[in-house]
Amino acid sequence: MLKRLNKDKLEVLVLENRPALGKTAAGMVAEKIKELLLHQPAINIIFAAAPSQDEFLSALIADEAIEWHRINAFHMDEYLGLPSDAPQLFSSFLKQSIFNRVPFRSVNCIDGLAADPEQECIRYAKLLQKYPADVVCLGIGENTHIAFNDPHVADFNDPQLVKKVELDQACRQQQVNDGCFATINDVPTHAITLTVTALTAADYLYCMVPGANKAQAIRHTLNEEVSELYPSTILKTHDHAVLFADAASFSLME
Repeated sequence: MLKRLNKDKLEVLVLENRPALGKTAAGMVAEKIKELLLHQPAINIIFAAAPSQDEFLSALIADEAIEWHRINAFHMDEYLGLPSDAPQLFSSFLKQSIFNRVPFRSVNCIDGLAADPEQECIRYAKLLQKYPADVVCLGIGENTHIAFNDPHVADFNDPQLVKKVELDQACRQQQVNDGCFATINDVPTHAITLTVTALTAADYLYCMVPGANKAQAIRHTLNEEVSELYPSTILKTHDHAVLFADAASFSLME
C-alpha cells in the first residue's frame, strides 16, 4: 500500500496498481460479508458494472469461503433501449463477471427493455425496499458520477430510489473511452439508475477507482466541497465508506 488517509469521513487507500487495488478491495469486502453473515441469515449487495471493477470482481469470486447462497445481488444502473443480447448491457457484464459464476441466493436485474421504464423503476425500488442494501460496491465516473447520477441529475435528497435519467455528454464519452462503444453516437442517451439516496442508504460503501483517466475525478472527489456538481463528494459524508485508488488515479493528488 502506498498511502492511507481520510477525507472527512471517507477512508482512502492508495495501492500500487490495478491488481493490488482489486485484491485489497476484494479482501475488505469479503471480510465484511463474512462478518455480516455471522449475524444475519442473508445480506444484500449492489454491484457496479464497469471495466474499473474487473480486478475487484475477479478477486472477490476467487474467495471460496464466501457463502454466496446467502447473498441477494443487485446492480445499480442499466441502459435503456439496447437489445437483450447487447454485450454493453450492465446486466450482461455482471452476469459474465460474477452473477453467473457464483451461486447467489438471488440475482435481481434492471430490465432496460421494459415497455414502461417508469414502472420498471417502481418495481426495482420495491425490491430495494424489501431487501435493503447492506453493501454497495461502486466506482466513480470521469465526471464524478456514481451509478448514472451525472451532475445535472444528481440529488443528494432524492425522494426516489430508482429513476430514469438522461446521460450527459461526458458520461457517454466515458463509455467510448472505456472501449464499450465504438462512437458516442452508439451510446444510449437514457438509462435507469439507482439514485444517490439509494446508494448511500447502504451500511457499507466500497468504491474502486483505478486508472489515469479517473485522476481528475479522484481529485474532485477528495478536494471539492460536498455538492451535486461533483456527485461522488457525497462519499465523504458516509459513516462507512472506503475509496480505493491506484498510483495512476491518485496522481493528481501528489
